[in-house]
Amino acid sequence: MDQPSAVVLRWSRRARNVGRARAELRTALATWGLSRIEDAASLVLSELLTNAVRHGRTAPSRVIETRYIPIPGGLRVEVHDASEVRPLMAIPGDDAHGGWGLPLVDLLSEKWGVSDREGPGKLVWAGLSDEAMS
Repeated sequence: MDQPSAVVLRWSRRARNVGRARAELRTALATWGLSRIEDAASLVLSELLTNAVRHGRTAPSRVIETRYIPIPGGLRVEVHDASEVRPLMAIPGDDAHGGWGLPLVDLLSEKWGVSDREGPGKLVWAGLSDEAMS
């Protein structure tokens, strides 16, 4: 059987697109038989995409690209943006009201990172394993 194709989508830098991106991810996961990792994958996507929307220092006309890529035993989620600013994981203090996104991504994914991409900016990715969710 052939490997299913990746789902590649482009979004404007608006917060409302995070929910739309999650809906597209849920559809892809159901198609690929990966619904078991839906909760973790949705949260990882939300955190990565929200970071790109909030912290990406680019012109408002620049889009953000998401890629949902089925891999053997799981999923790779990628968020591409034109900002050169790379996310840094830090553990927030006890009284912090934010900053928990990347620690959650780290907890829920097998591995995550930031890579260069063709053109300006970066891609932030996370790999989730179907086996780890069982």
